[in-house]
Amino acid sequence: MMEADLHIHSKYSPDSFLSPRLILKTAKRKGLSAIAVTDHKTIEGAIQTVKEARVSSDLLVVSGIEVKTNIGDLIGLFVEEEIAVADFYDVIDEIREQDGLVVFSHPCRGHKNYSKQVMPDIDLIEALNGRSSGAKNSEAKKLALSFNKPVVAGSDAHFSSEIGCVRTRFSSVVTSLEDLRKLIISGERMLVGRESPTIVHMFSFAAEVIKRVIRYP
Repeated sequence: MMEADLHIHSKYSPDSFLSPRLILKTAKRKGLSAIAVTDHKTIEGAIQTVKEARVSSDLLVVSGIEVKTNIGDLIGLFVEEEIAVADFYDVIDEIREQDGLVVFSHPCRGHKNYSKQVMPDIDLIEALNGRSSGAKNSEAKKLALSFNKPVVAGSDAHFSSEIGCVRTRFSSVVTSLEDLRKLIISGERMLVGRESPTIVHMFSFAAEVIKRVIRYP
């Protein structure tokens, strides 16, 4: 089997300090075989992590992006170009044009006014998000089940301690991004791990700020 964390933010997101090298090092140490870097509004972090992985890691790195739309957040996996639009359906169209996968990220946290009409346009539902509550994740699992959508887990990591706290465990092992894409869509999987309490995020942020103040007085 192999395990993947399909929702990680790098320092190219305004609310994360993680460098591509640290992401890869931490993911490897935690036993992950694949990751997706999905920064807010940009694929730059994903591109840099892919480049770094070619030099220093055998991890599979999916290039992704997370976009805040008028309805809520969407993740595009396997995309290689920036997405500048913000309308829910326009974002989906741009992901599709890049032959990417559309993920409804943390669908029961921060989303509004969505209905069953949007579900046919979604490829995957993030049914276990490391920063969502257990109750919100339970709602997301029910949503996926009711529309027969494949599910994934993502830590939504902004700090190294969060990477891999939840993960998608696949029953098959693949060694290429093309095969990983197929596995994400149709392979057998389990969602494992536990959500990170909000207090952990607060302490992680405070520790990172203190570390930077000490490093750069």
